[in-house]
Amino acid sequence: MPPLPPTPDGASAGAAGKAPDSALSGAVGDAERRRALVRMKATAGGLLLLAALVWLLCVTVFAGGWVGYLQAAAEASMVGALADWFAVTALFRHPLGLPVPHTAILPRKKDQLGASLGEFVQTNFLSAGVISSKLHTLRPGHRLGTWLADPAHARRIGDAVGASIGGLSQVLRDDDVQAGFEQVLLTRIRQARKAPFVGRMIDIATEAGHDQRLLVSGVEVLRRFLDDNRDILRERFAKESPVWMPSRIDDAVFARAYTGLQHFLDEVAADPEHPLRKDATRRVRALAAQLRTDPAMEEKVSDIIEQGLDNVAFRSLAATLWTTAKRNLITMSADPDSELRQRLEAAIVSLGKTLRDDPALQAKVETWFDDAVGYVVNTYRADIADLITGTVARWDAADASRKIELQVGRDLQFIRINGTVVGALAGLIIYTVAQLIS
Repeated sequence: MPPLPPTPDGASAGAAGKAPDSALSGAVGDAERRRALVRMKATAGGLLLLAALVWLLCVTVFAGGWVGYLQAAAEASMVGALADWFAVTALFRHPLGLPVPHTAILPRKKDQLGASLGEFVQTNFLSAGVISSKLHTLRPGHRLGTWLADPAHARRIGDAVGASIGGLSQVLRDDDVQAGFEQVLLTRIRQARKAPFVGRMIDIATEAGHDQRLLVSGVEVLRRFLDDNRDILRERFAKESPVWMPSRIDDAVFARAYTGLQHFLDEVAADPEHPLRKDATRRVRALAAQLRTDPAMEEKVSDIIEQGLDNVAFRSLAATLWTTAKRNLITMSADPDSELRQRLEAAIVSLGKTLRDDPALQAKVETWFDDAVGYVVNTYRADIADLITGTVARWDAADASRKIELQVGRDLQFIRINGTVVGALAGLIIYTVAQLIS
């Protein structure tokens, strides 16, 4: 699939699957956030100290005139800085360790915040409408097609399929699979109408001329059989001949009959229009028609096949078929250059190209995505919210407070800085107005 957009931390979303890298990145990120938080706390505290130093100098060293304006600004700046320091600190802990009411809000309200967060996510994010709208902007059908159309990605899928088949073969017991395979095979064969199927196969073979090829092969086999057994046939002919018949006449009669039979077989094999071959074709087609229509023939064929199914040899054949299929499947799926893998990868690439270039198919796939995600959201949204609530509830209060402060504490320090600056300006304005109206 096309690479996903980078996360706010600059890492691609796909990197989340690499636990060691993620852990290392998280540790480095926490260390950097901690340093940034310390710097911002020092900046905010430094401004408070600066305001205190200015106020102290105004009180002890300088006096009168314009110094009053500076002193008022410094006083208000300290008040604003202290008030905002108290407010920011009260979110995470008791200021100065004092158990002031309504402080250490996050540790005390952790479970309530977790429940509120879960409800907020469920209401505002785990909504079929929200997720469906986002899916439409992502165009998952086109992106999936583009990803699948890349041969390198097809090879990765092929590798995954090969590994899965190899692993599955280690989990499944051969005896169980063979029994299931045999049962399925037996059930399908017994449920099928056997005679019409055999008749249709004969029709297909006849239309392709296989019956004539089989007849010619049979004739050639018979001719070789006669050649190989000529002496035996001559002896048998002599036994059937009258005892008073001279041997020379027996030899002549046998030779003439034998030669005539050989010539006849040669004619049958050589002449596609020979009456015997036409008659054989006619009889084969009649047999096929009888198999398709005659209930008595259906019963005979079924009885023959049932006898074969009950034979131990058939069960041994089913086991052999499974073992052979399993061995070949594992071998070919693990070999990137096998015909099976090449066909699989070619099919994946072809599917990807079709999906990439066919808007109608993309719309159908995106509808499937939409339906599947909508079902998951509508069915499990409460469970996901409970997961958030339960996860937050299991956090240690102090540790959770530290983690949250590490994430947002740096930005909160700007509240202290702004309070220091705004307090100084407010104090200066108030003092100025007081001087003007006094």
